[in-house]
Amino acid sequence: KKKRRILFSKSQIHLLEKRFNQQRYLSTPEREQLATELRLTPIQIKIWFQNHRYKFKK
Repeated sequence: KKKRRILFSKSQIHLLEKRFNQQRYLSTPEREQLATELRLTPIQIKIWFQNHRYKFKK
């Protein structure tokens, strides 16, 4: 069974990008706090940051 793709809202993406510009890596407590603020899971935040770092390198 294939996992469903998560689509982030514009406000979530805005906050994620703002945080990414301040800080490329998040600690576990920072990730959990951001996940609570955005109503996402810490794993979704972790994967978003990993993907964004990869895209940023290109």
